[in-house]
Amino acid sequence: MTLFLSTDRMVLREFTPDDAELLVELDGDPEVMRYLTGGRPTPPEVVRERTLPRILAHYRRPPGLGWWAALGRGSDEFLGWFEFRPTRDGDAREVELGYRLRRAAWGGGLATEGCRALVDKGFTELGVERVTANTMTVNAASRRVMEKSGLRHVRTYVGDWPEMIDGAEHGEVEYALTRQEWLTGTD
Repeated sequence: MTLFLSTDRMVLREFTPDDAELLVELDGDPEVMRYLTGGRPTPPEVVRERTLPRILAHYRRPPGLGWWAALGRGSDEFLGWFEFRPTRDGDAREVELGYRLRRAAWGGGLATEGCRALVDKGFTELGVERVTANTMTVNAASRRVMEKSGLRHVRTYVGDWPEMIDGAEHGEVEYALTRQEWLTGTD
């Protein structure tokens, strides 16, 4: 197991092939998937044959960023995952920040704790110059996490999605933070 980051209440580590059932359970929760698929669970075979292999393949690409399994510190309870990966392969100057947590982990500040720690690590250790994150405009909880993590609203846009879900008519939002803004505390 490769540990990527540790916070007060979590450890973020690389996924392994043995984590398939954790992802199946996470993506099988309609509430977790509400703003991603309209609540439709991801079929288990898709998780096993496409999602997890894509996650594992990302660790082999420079600069070694990707998706990280979040576990309770001391308990090893699976909480979900965090994403911190380049928006362009091999170029860590701009990374996408994201997360997906089990419902049991909602509302306690874990999403913000993990996102802040990733932003700090990116700017202090990994050569990141810009962090970006996206969600549906109507996803107020994720927007609050982005704001509490220091990111600022950049734009609202309408994506060309193959399937519309409730709330999609209001568009998507992009939040971002540059290293310079992070250093100076300005937006």
